[in-house]
Amino acid sequence: MEKESKIYVTGHTGLVGSAIVRRLKDDGFTNLLWISHKDCDLRIPNQVSELFKQERPEYVFLVAAKVGGIYANITYPAEFIYDNLEIQTNVIHSAWKAKVKKLIFLSSSCIYPKLSPQPMLEEYLLTGLMEPTNEMFGIAKIAGVKMCQAYKRQYNCRCISAIASNLYGLNDNYNLKNSHVLAALIRKFHEAKINKLEKVTLWGDGSPRREFLYVDDLVDALLFLMDNYNEEEPINIGYGIDINIKELAQIVKSEVGYLGEIYWDVNKPKGTTRKLLDVTKLNNLGWKYNISLKDGIHATYKYFVEYDYPDILKKELNG
Repeated sequence: MEKESKIYVTGHTGLVGSAIVRRLKDDGFTNLLWISHKDCDLRIPNQVSELFKQERPEYVFLVAAKVGGIYANITYPAEFIYDNLEIQTNVIHSAWKAKVKKLIFLSSSCIYPKLSPQPMLEEYLLTGLMEPTNEMFGIAKIAGVKMCQAYKRQYNCRCISAIASNLYGLNDNYNLKNSHVLAALIRKFHEAKINKLEKVTLWGDGSPRREFLYVDDLVDALLFLMDNYNEEEPINIGYGIDINIKELAQIVKSEVGYLGEIYWDVNKPKGTTRKLLDVTKLNNLGWKYNISLKDGIHATYKYFVEYDYPDILKKELNG
């Protein structure tokens, strides 16, 4: 990408999209395009088609998605499959029609089988049954990966797909009904501290292992792939090291400074036992993470206290 290239970042208000915009601005890219949901609903084909006709972006970061944790996936399965299928189908098809130079589609480690060998190689995709608690989201994201492959194979459209591990960082979603685990832990422990609660209740038994990648590292990898990767097969982006949720909770608890107890509600679902991406392919291309888990959590919590949490309280106060 050139500094003056027209770059369209979908989902620019979310965790990943906002981090991409922030990084591109810092790197001196001057022709960035982002459109609000009010001005273009990515679920509506004619709106997306018209946007691409009018704006003619050269490069597209397809990171807009309906995402959430276990509670959200269980509660809204229809929305998770419908919204994600519509968004990615409309954007990929319109990008091909508008002859974009390159599109990168962001998928998730949720697309791998529940009982996949660990760590998970890209070749393990579609080799087994999926985790039921996020099956609808995973199926939609698999469809996005396959659509990129199909459009590249039939039309020579430069669509590539990346599979990311669990993400966290600045501007995360802290709504406890649909947030991911690390963001939920930060908010729960912070509110327990300021409200002087004696205990915090967490779902499951804390045994599942998860891999967490700081969002700025993800963005660095996406920019690297935009310049250096053109294969049809998806590629993993991850930290390469996992941790069990019980250990993660202790790290967040310590960072927040909460002194109470943790109660594990074993009657609640805990999700897949382990999800660790094999990042050998990406490492061999020359990319590796820069930010450690503890440093990333420290930066995220600092930003949460200064910016995210005051904004959350303001929004909740205003309904």
